[in-house]
Amino acid sequence: MNFTDKQVFDDKDLICRDCGQSFVFSSGEQEFFSLRGLINEPKRCSNCRVVARVQRSDKPSKQIAEVACADCAAMTKVPFQPTGVRPVYCANCLRERKRRGELTAVD
Repeated sequence: MNFTDKQVFDDKDLICRDCGQSFVFSSGEQEFFSLRGLINEPKRCSNCRVVARVQRSDKPSKQIAEVACADCAAMTKVPFQPTGVRPVYCANCLRERKRRGELTAVD
C-alpha cells in the first residue's frame, strides 16, 4: 500500500466476551491494529483488558481501582490505586491525549 491508498476505517460496535457490554473499536484503534499487522479484532473492552492483564501478572486484584475519567467522567478500571495527585483517564481519552501530544513524561 502506498501513501495515496490510505485505508478508511469506521468505528465498530463490538461485544466484550467477558462482561457482555458493547464497546467501540474506534477507527484509530483499527488503524493502529492494521499498521502493526494485527488481523483479529479485540475480544474484550478496555476495562476487562485491564482486569485480564492484572490476573495474568499475578498481582493482587485489590490493585485494580475503578475511577471516573478526568475528561469524560466514564467509570474505568486501572491497575493501580490513584493518589489524586495526577488525573486518571479512560483508555479512549488517554489515547486521544497521546495522539494530540498533550501528555508529558510526568502525566
